[in-house]
Amino acid sequence: MFSNKKKQSELEEAMSSNNIIGKGTVIEGNINAQANIRIDGKVIGNIMAKAKVVIGDSGIVEGNIKSTIAEISGIIYGTIDVSEEVILHPTADVRGDIVTNKLTVDSGASFNGSCKMISEMKKIKSPADAVDLYKQIA
Repeated sequence: MFSNKKKQSELEEAMSSNNIIGKGTVIEGNINAQANIRIDGKVIGNIMAKAKVVIGDSGIVEGNIKSTIAEISGIIYGTIDVSEEVILHPTADVRGDIVTNKLTVDSGASFNGSCKMISEMKKIKSPADAVDLYKQIA
């Protein structure tokens, strides 16, 4: 009984923390995060987060993003699969497809790709869930 509460508390703590890839940093490889992640540098690889992904003005991602929420102000070359909401801010430049429940595009944002809106997406809990979800909508 106590171990379940402890595990739940540890998960809640992890999801409330933040990971930051700073400006000028380049990471080559996939990123899997339990918590929020902010990219102000460059990532060449896929990003999967159970929480929120934020791509800052100087952020560049050459790969796919899978998360619960995504706020984009930088450049994305890849697919964005988000279970709740994608927000494209005025400086966003997305060159790839978006699959989401809700999409907000601010004036000035650039989006070149297709968008599929799904009202009842299940939350992504693992990479296998994301693959299963993609197979369902493809």
